[in-house]
Amino acid sequence: MKTETSPEKGSKRELITFSIGQQDFCMDIMLVREIRGWTKVTMLPHSPADVLGVMNLRGAVVPIVDLSARLGLGPCKPSKRDVIIIAHIGNQTVGFLVTAVSDIVGISPDEIQPMPKVGGLDENNFVQGIIASGDRTLRVLDINELAAAMAAEPVEV
Repeated sequence: MKTETSPEKGSKRELITFSIGQQDFCMDIMLVREIRGWTKVTMLPHSPADVLGVMNLRGAVVPIVDLSARLGLGPCKPSKRDVIIIAHIGNQTVGFLVTAVSDIVGISPDEIQPMPKVGGLDENNFVQGIIASGDRTLRVLDINELAAAMAAEPVEV
């Protein structure tokens, strides 16, 4: 008996694609709760450099992470054209600042190539694999690993 959540050989996985600057990434669409335009956030003292602050999302306080800075691509200066991907990871809701959301793609697991080991950078831990499709290369983000790393970071007091 097949279930919706059991990964099967040849089954498609839906990913939402987005860009950070000129770089293309994707993540599991099942984690995404909504996509919002950029809105001003409330900064928090002593927060990590890639945490832009928090926003009020229908009464819930949601941290907003600069995904560019988190991935080692340099900090992003938010503009009105940027978007926030609101994702629910485990028991936490997090917003990720990205440049643009592109589309949704269906990918079979065998289309995802392993991430090459380059320099042993911690940021590489956040990438599950790479999808090469035509002239486009997508990096598949491991959002659970990203959230785990955020939770493990010490907060300055």
